[in-house]
Amino acid sequence: MDLEAQDGVRMAWNVVPGTKQEGSNCVVPISAIYTPIKHYPNLPVLPYAPLRCRTCRSILNPFSIVDFAAKIWICPFCFQRNHFPPHYASISDDNLPAELFPQYTTIEYESLGDKSSLPLPPVFMFVVDTCIIEEEMSYLKSALSQAIDLLPDNSLVGLITFGTLVHVHELGFAQIPKTYVFKGSKDVSKDQLLDQLNFFLNKPKPTAGVIAGARDGLSSDTIARFLLPASDCEFALNSVLEELQKDPWPIPPDQRATRCTGTALSIAANLLGACVPGSGARIMAFVGGPSTDGPAAIVSKNLSEPIRSHKDLDKDSAPYYHKAVKFYDTLSKQLVHQGHVLDLFACALDQVGVAELKVAVEKTGGLVVLAESFGHSVFKDSLRRVFHSEDYDLGLCSNGIFEINCSKDIKVQGIIGPCASLEKKGPLCSDTVVGQGNTSAWKMCGLDKATTLCLIFETVKKDIPDATIQSTSNQFYFQFLTYYQHNSGQMRLRVTTLSRRWVAGPGSIQDLISGFDQEAAAVVMARLVSFKMEIEAEFDPIRWLDKALIHICSRFGDYQKDSPSSFSLSPRFSIFPQFIFHLRRSQFVQVFNNSPDETAYFRMILNRENVTNSVVMIQPSLISYSFHSGPEPALLDVAAIAADRILLLDSYFTVVIFHGATIAQWRKAGYHNQPEHQAFAQLLQAPRDDADTIMKERFPVPRLVICDQHGSQARFLLAKLNPSATYNSDARIPGGDIIFTDDVSFEVFLDHLQRLAVQ
Repeated sequence: MDLEAQDGVRMAWNVVPGTKQEGSNCVVPISAIYTPIKHYPNLPVLPYAPLRCRTCRSILNPFSIVDFAAKIWICPFCFQRNHFPPHYASISDDNLPAELFPQYTTIEYESLGDKSSLPLPPVFMFVVDTCIIEEEMSYLKSALSQAIDLLPDNSLVGLITFGTLVHVHELGFAQIPKTYVFKGSKDVSKDQLLDQLNFFLNKPKPTAGVIAGARDGLSSDTIARFLLPASDCEFALNSVLEELQKDPWPIPPDQRATRCTGTALSIAANLLGACVPGSGARIMAFVGGPSTDGPAAIVSKNLSEPIRSHKDLDKDSAPYYHKAVKFYDTLSKQLVHQGHVLDLFACALDQVGVAELKVAVEKTGGLVVLAESFGHSVFKDSLRRVFHSEDYDLGLCSNGIFEINCSKDIKVQGIIGPCASLEKKGPLCSDTVVGQGNTSAWKMCGLDKATTLCLIFETVKKDIPDATIQSTSNQFYFQFLTYYQHNSGQMRLRVTTLSRRWVAGPGSIQDLISGFDQEAAAVVMARLVSFKMEIEAEFDPIRWLDKALIHICSRFGDYQKDSPSSFSLSPRFSIFPQFIFHLRRSQFVQVFNNSPDETAYFRMILNRENVTNSVVMIQPSLISYSFHSGPEPALLDVAAIAADRILLLDSYFTVVIFHGATIAQWRKAGYHNQPEHQAFAQLLQAPRDDADTIMKERFPVPRLVICDQHGSQARFLLAKLNPSATYNSDARIPGGDIIFTDDVSFEVFLDHLQRLAVQ
């Protein structure tokens, strides 16, 4: 835990299995869950350039061996001897530079560079869907005008609206609103776009080379027609929004609206690529329904044809799916190359195509919010949080490059998380690829202080060297470098260097157990199983998780062979089976009753959050409030329900306040409004306050559900509880509840697990 506070890293195995065979016996891979630009109140920021090793380019760190007399340091990764440059001449034991302090294993460098180049302003391109009903339109307009008020003054803003056609608004033409209109059904290339937007009226088009921003071939006046500083165009932008009408094209009653989401996003990417390549630009897409036209349609216009379901995807009977995914994959490569981010705000009762858009949002590190309506607090509060820089600032940064260096016996299989491979192959890369692999450098176009990557490693040593060598060099080293543009506009470099002991051979099991982090391991398994479900055909997630769990329990448990009653797990492993039980039942694995859009959304959030938040998604937390005791954690079990209790369930995406039957009766009778029942009023208020605290610091803002026992909304709580009492069990607790299900309860699950583990 303290390691996370110092370096933002949690590893499933803090004592690393030392050989390839040991590694595969451990089932959970060697992995690190790392938050690259986590906020630390007292992180030193050094105003000079880092010192790099001359062969492996890793950076001077507290694990380097320093010879003060000879002014030499030895790199822990490749053992190269490096001379200190002249400005380090005064170093000694008592006069260390900050990067050698043992407590500064994570440190940040600020490149001051040349003062003449001003930091690039942030760019926001709003891409707004107009094929929505009037009521939704008014909700969206008011949310957008609030967001525009909150934009930083120096940021550049552009606006594209789309429905049947795509409208690019020329905000720089203040006299009258002026737009350029493009057909939604066919994709527009970058050259066609620039020609039609009259980019080369006054200044001839350069014959050779790439057109890229004000430096290369575009005059800054031309760019300022479409991208203006927020302070200059607030009036123009607000007047365009006020005038904005719902898409005027008639929709036959048996058809869906003609909506060309893909074309609009492609035009936005091309426009930003021509005007501001390489600067921190975000395309913020507000989508209110499925795309039905153009190269990335996800469904036909006929309402008789339903939008694809999980079953259709499994049976490969979703005719539009692969084409749309391919389109967004190409778009994601373009955006990664330009260094731009795609954020998605999808608000509709039906699906809008998040499953297809996932690749572009995830590879560019964009934010995603899924809600039922633009009037819903999940959307409104989340959008406000993106721009609101008070206590719970998201800390949005841009243009990140993440690199990794490690000891030669460790190889990187890949990263599961919001990043894109930069195809930098080298000796560090493993042949087995997981997620974004085959590289030791990744692009993170958008990242914030919560963005978290899951790195998967493997040990490549085949055999154990003799004991003498083992005792001297039994450390593996890892170094993570994150080069990014801070939201102040400066470029920064964050360096985290870690060292972990490795063990192998007989007697290493106790060491491995002592370094196991069961929460981190559960999160790694959740990201892995989600990833495998997406890319492997015929993959059976339940079977895979069960086999892994049985294997772990039979390797690390204490038992006599064939005697289930003798089975026990060390406290380091004891909650792991419970995590896997809840993961098997979670929305990441059980896609039944969820649309492909919802599943994609849940997985995108799981893949970018840290361990603490991810654990809440896998196994929600439950707090009970009653007159007898203060708020206390309760077991996630149907037995926690009682008529005189209030329960607060936090499952990350939803926060549920559940009133027991008696409490609900008293509330309906209005007792809490009577002065003599002040204690009851306080009991009702306590979970509300706690729910507010949870919702204040979370992004996307969760949905709040307030419900009563036996009410219809109680399903939000019941679906998450362990069904220890079902309709066919004998004992009913008076005032309690039962769950109508044939799912196995945790007790039965554990019983089977023990029987199989001791075989």
